[in-house]
Amino acid sequence: MQIVEGTITHLDELALLFNDYRIFYRKATDLEGARSFLNERMKNNDSVLFIAIDEQNRALGFTQLYPLFSSTRMRRMWLLNDLFVTPSYRGKGISKLLIERCKALAMKTNAAGLRLETEISNHIGNRLYPSAGFTLDTKLNFYFWENPVN
Repeated sequence: MQIVEGTITHLDELALLFNDYRIFYRKATDLEGARSFLNERMKNNDSVLFIAIDEQNRALGFTQLYPLFSSTRMRRMWLLNDLFVTPSYRGKGISKLLIERCKALAMKTNAAGLRLETEISNHIGNRLYPSAGFTLDTKLNFYFWENPVN
């Protein structure tokens, strides 16, 4: 198993994984939309993608990070926005390998850290993240404004 930075050469495999990730979060399948979205992120250097590839060159999982900045820390942070492993390969440590690669990026870029959010109902993720060194922040409220035009 190797974790590599996702590039345009991985776009087709990443689009399949990204589409499955969206379906996991109850979104309609849209493979072409997934491909277009990821292509745009890569083209504009909006995010960093890592992909888990096995010995048979199969893409088994991915993660996508977006750059953020902390005004109080006066440093970069990374939003670990997406993490997905193909269901038949879960429980084999792939998620932890992907997270470790994200941590390496944070250290390499001298970032303050990694931020993530997940649904309360994501029991697997809510067990995974503390075991990977994340702490649940119970001191902050997160709010979201949704554009009514969408």
